[in-house]
Amino acid sequence: MQQHKPCIAVDAMGGDHGPSVVIRGVLDAVRTDDIRVILVGREAEIQAELRAAKAVAGEVDIVHAEQVVDMHDKPSDALRRKKDSSMQVAFRLVKEGRADGVVSAGNSGAILACGMFTLGRIKGIDRPALAGILPTEKKPIVLIDVGANVDCKPHNLLQFAMMADVLSRSVLGVPKPRIGLMSIGEEEGKGNSQVKLAFELLRKSSLNFKGNVEGRDVFTGDVDVVVCDGFVGNVVLKLSEGLALSLGRLLKRELLAGFWSRCGCMFSSRALRRFSRRIDYAEYGGAPLLGLKGIGIVCHGASNAKALSSAIHMASTFVRNRSNAHLLEELSANKNLVHSSPAETPSQSAKQQDAPEKSPETQQHRVTGGHQPRVSVSGKALWPVNA
Repeated sequence: MQQHKPCIAVDAMGGDHGPSVVIRGVLDAVRTDDIRVILVGREAEIQAELRAAKAVAGEVDIVHAEQVVDMHDKPSDALRRKKDSSMQVAFRLVKEGRADGVVSAGNSGAILACGMFTLGRIKGIDRPALAGILPTEKKPIVLIDVGANVDCKPHNLLQFAMMADVLSRSVLGVPKPRIGLMSIGEEEGKGNSQVKLAFELLRKSSLNFKGNVEGRDVFTGDVDVVVCDGFVGNVVLKLSEGLALSLGRLLKRELLAGFWSRCGCMFSSRALRRFSRRIDYAEYGGAPLLGLKGIGIVCHGASNAKALSSAIHMASTFVRNRSNAHLLEELSANKNLVHSSPAETPSQSAKQQDAPEKSPETQQHRVTGGHQPRVSVSGKALWPVNA
C-alpha cells in the first residue's frame, strides 16, 4: 500500500523577510523530502520570487490569498477582518483536506487563533499547546507549554504531557519518552496545588512519568519531556535565551582578550562550529502547535531559509508518522484522567466539557491571559517562536 505523501501549506507572506526567504526554504524542503507544498499568498509576488529562485515548473502549488496578517494585528481582527489572509487560507486548506499541516512565520497569536477556530481541537484536548524543542547536554527535549496557556488546570498539564509524548516519539524518535513535571523540588509533594494534583494524574497515567524536575534539570537531558503551564514555560524559555546569549558574549570577550586567547580560539574553531550547530534553532525551525485537527508549526519571524525548511520537514514527519492518531490512542488509554483532576467531582468535569465554545476574544483571553503569546527567542541560542 502506497504511503500518503504529506502536503504542507506554507504561509508565503509570513515573516520579517517576505516571500523570498520563505520560497528558498520551501524549495530546499521539496528537493530533499518526498512532500508536496502549497504556497499561500499573493500569487504575482510568489511567481516573481519563484522565477528569481529558478524554480522548476510544478515544483510547488500556489493558492492565492490577497490579505496579509501583520505582526501588530490582534488575533480577533485576523480572524474576522482578514478572512482572505494567507494564514487563514492555509488553515482552511487543512480543514478542507487539501493539506495536512501549516507552517507560518507570521503573528503567533493569530496562528494560534486561526488554528483553534478554523481546524478545531482534537476530541479529548481542551487547549492546544506550544511545544518548544530545546538543546541539552545529550539530545533535544520537548518543553510544553511555552506560552499558549498561562492559566491551566491539572488535567490540562496531563494533556500537554500526552501531546509532547507523541511529538517526542514521532518527530524526535524517542521510543519511550521520560516525562518530568516542572516544580520547585524533586520530592513528591513539592509545588503548588496545580503541580501536586497534576503529579497524581501523571503518576496514574500510562505515560513514562519520572516525577518532578527542577529548573536546573532541564538542560541535563535526563528527561525527554518537561511539562509546565505556559507562564512557567515562557519564563524558562526566556531565561534560557538570556543566559545563553550572555554566556556567548562573555565567552567571545574572553577569547578575544589577548594574543594567546586568539590563538586558542583559532585552534578551537572547528569545535566552536559544532557547538553552534547543536544550539542553532534552525535545526528544527519552529514550535509545533499541538492538539489541533492537523499540525501547525510556528516559526520565528526572522527565520532564515534553513529554519523554514526544517519546520516543513518537522510537519511532514508529524503527518507521515500519524502522530494525531497516536495521540487519540493515548487519550483513549487515559480517558478517565484527561478531563478532571483528583479535586474535581464528576459533575464539575462534565459541566466544563459541556460548556459552549467561547468567542475569539474570550478564548484568546482564557488561553493567553489577554495578551498575545510572546515566546520569541532572538539569536541562535534556542528554538524560537515569533510573537
